[in-house]
Amino acid sequence: MQIEFTNKKLCKICSSATESQAKFGKPMALKLQMRLGQMQAAETLADLLLVPGARCHALTGNLKGKFAVDLAHPYRLIFSPDHDPLPRKKDGGLILEEVTAVVIQAIKDYH
Repeated sequence: MQIEFTNKKLCKICSSATESQAKFGKPMALKLQMRLGQMQAAETLADLLLVPGARCHALTGNLKGKFAVDLAHPYRLIFSPDHDPLPRKKDGGLILEEVTAVVIQAIKDYH
């Protein structure tokens, strides 16, 4: 998938192992780099749902419309589909097989 970022600071943290390690520590930085690699390797959002351990899932409540993958507990990598318009089923659900680009929104514990 194609990956973009909501801002330069987040892009810098995610794009540099040194920056992510300084911000989160080595275990979290390694997990972040691994997840980003898995996201890049996935052709679609549907493929990302199949990655073992990523636990890719749709979010609800005030984060509805976004997705998350697990990082080092309790952190999640939060992202949203980057399509306009979003590929939708007749029932309004997202066609995951057609989502090929995402925007990384945040790295946080939203619980």
